[in-house]
Amino acid sequence: MTIIRLVKKAQRGNDKAFLKLFQQCEEDIYRMAYVYVKNKDDALDVVQEVAYQSFKKIDTLKKPEYFKTWLMKIAMNCAINLVKKNKKVVLLNPEFEEFVGSDDEDIPLSLSLQELMDTLQEDEKSVILMKFYNDNTLKEISEALEIPLGTAKSILYRALDKLRKNYKKEAGYYE
Repeated sequence: MTIIRLVKKAQRGNDKAFLKLFQQCEEDIYRMAYVYVKNKDDALDVVQEVAYQSFKKIDTLKKPEYFKTWLMKIAMNCAINLVKKNKKVVLLNPEFEEFVGSDDEDIPLSLSLQELMDTLQEDEKSVILMKFYNDNTLKEISEALEIPLGTAKSILYRALDKLRKNYKKEAGYYE
């Protein structure tokens, strides 16, 4: 069954159609959320929140072919909101961090990519993730983020340039 037919069924209240649609995108939502929140538990919370919000608002989706793009936009908003909410939380004393450990200690490549992504502004990060994680076209990105196509292109090229320069700087290359 095509995505468009499943979306239309879900919009008419078919829970199983919605579940099938959501499960197709669940891993991508998790990966997108993880880039923003940087830990498994918060990323899972974002996935859960996206499931809830998208189920509640599936009837507002006007273009069924953009279901995944629509979900990713919800995921980005949920992740950004969680990051903002967590900034208000008092952090653990750095002396105790060595006892907590990290889930990603054995993945240095992921960490350096994560560090590079952290150098981007929120709009740049969103465009990069949608373009390269989700294979969205620039037109889909501009519609999902509600920005003009030219602005989406500018943000993408600015972000790529920033990533390129930061990578060279981190790797020790000098121009």
